[in-house]
Amino acid sequence: MIGNEAQSIRPDGLPASVSCQTDKLPLAGLLTLAGAAFITLMTEIMPAGLLSSMATGLSISEGMTGQFITAFACGALIAAIPVTAVTRGMRRKPLMLAAIAGFAIVNLITALSTNYPISLMARFAAGVFGGVVWSLLAGYAVRMTPQHLSGRAIAISGAGAAVALVLGVPASALLGRIIGWQGAFGTMSAIAILLIVCGLIVLPDFPGQKKSERPSLAAIFLKAGIPSALLVVFTFVAAHSILYVYIEPFLGSAAVSASADTVLFIFGLGSFVSLWFVGATVDRWLRLLLVASIGTFALAALLLGICSSMPVIVYAAVFAWGLAFGGFATLTQTMLSRFAGNTVDVALSMNTTVWNGAVATAGVGGGLLLDRMGPTSFPWVVVATLIVSLGAVILGVDKVLARDAARNLPQR
Repeated sequence: MIGNEAQSIRPDGLPASVSCQTDKLPLAGLLTLAGAAFITLMTEIMPAGLLSSMATGLSISEGMTGQFITAFACGALIAAIPVTAVTRGMRRKPLMLAAIAGFAIVNLITALSTNYPISLMARFAAGVFGGVVWSLLAGYAVRMTPQHLSGRAIAISGAGAAVALVLGVPASALLGRIIGWQGAFGTMSAIAILLIVCGLIVLPDFPGQKKSERPSLAAIFLKAGIPSALLVVFTFVAAHSILYVYIEPFLGSAAVSASADTVLFIFGLGSFVSLWFVGATVDRWLRLLLVASIGTFALAALLLGICSSMPVIVYAAVFAWGLAFGGFATLTQTMLSRFAGNTVDVALSMNTTVWNGAVATAGVGGGLLLDRMGPTSFPWVVVATLIVSLGAVILGVDKVLARDAARNLPQR
């Protein structure tokens, strides 16, 4: 009976599971996935909070230590699509647990190694495992959840990333002060092992795709709505990253007496509110929320450009920016899962690549803007970039979502 249900096909093209026969969310499994998201993003950003202590411990410069973050991003950027394509035939549960086990290993290597090249290779491998997790996460959540609650499931599974985004750097810095940077990475290994145990108990398993059922990467990319959705991801994340990465020089130019930590805390509060609200409403209002997210971010950037010398307006704009960003990953992953159907894992690996590519592009582009035009140019470049994002929604994404809504597919 269970085997038959696991193989049945839902209206969105994904295999149904036993849990999908009820109206309840499988919270234990979704929270385990949230833990996987947490460990992935924490592993990525921890060096930012441990920069000086790692540099001292490894006898390298802080600039060289910063390359640990670059190495992780490169691993995810380069490996997400090919690794996901190669592993399409594997069962989902062993693959997810193997990726989490990878984090336990590479974080332990980072904690024990005193050799910079070895540590750098471990960080690159961590990025590869991160690419696997990000590619699996939303599709896993959708497969184990009733179809009409798929967006909420994606929000829950991604909540761990939101926690890591807001608390990751200060939490890693605190751990570094208490137990040292090696202890901080060792703690991440211990959490990964705990997640494996939880996953063995509560995660359902799903089969991979048979070879005859695997369309080419080009065919998946060209599915209706996917190119436009990926353009939305690239432009929105690039716009966000320009402000986020270079927030300190922007605040310095804005004559606001707030530290970057305070501003990013306010941003984090907005992100948490957004994640909760989007998670509760995405299955009903996906199209509206997507446009509202882009519009809210554009308005926030406009306020930062016009009223940068007014602290209250800056704080309000940063909170609005958090509202726009917090639920964005849930919106885009839900959108891609609907467009991709049973090829969702590959589509989400493309999303991972595009997301990391946007971050890298913003890092380089923001640096050039900073040097040549100054930080006051950031809000205006963000607004211009978001106009492209909104155009991609109106001209590409919205048409496909509207078509699916008319067919009473998951948009109802």
